[in-house]
Amino acid sequence: MTLRRFPQAVYRHGEEPDPRFTLANERTFLAWIRTSLALIAAGVALEALQLPIRADFRLYSAGLFIALGLVAPVHAWVSWMRTERAMRESRPLPAPALSGILALGIVVAALLIAAGMFL
Repeated sequence: MTLRRFPQAVYRHGEEPDPRFTLANERTFLAWIRTSLALIAAGVALEALQLPIRADFRLYSAGLFIALGLVAPVHAWVSWMRTERAMRESRPLPAPALSGILALGIVVAALLIAAGMFL
């Protein structure tokens, strides 16, 4: 009996890598999922709590945090697939796809909060 594993786009290529590397890749995936939940929680908290931040700045930063929280799982999935496939094909590991965008978004949201506190 042949076991079918999901996603086939990853598992039908190359050889099985060392399980330690696969498990490390999965831990990284889960770390991105935790980051996603934290970003969404930050966005909800900004709107739920009565913070001394100008309302429009608070709304924009909360929306940005939530949007980033929705992008992070996509980044996690794509990165997991690209890394797993590279390991299976004995290729160099790919560079992160959306990490720069996520980092920039967090900085912009933090600047909006800081500006909203002082304007």
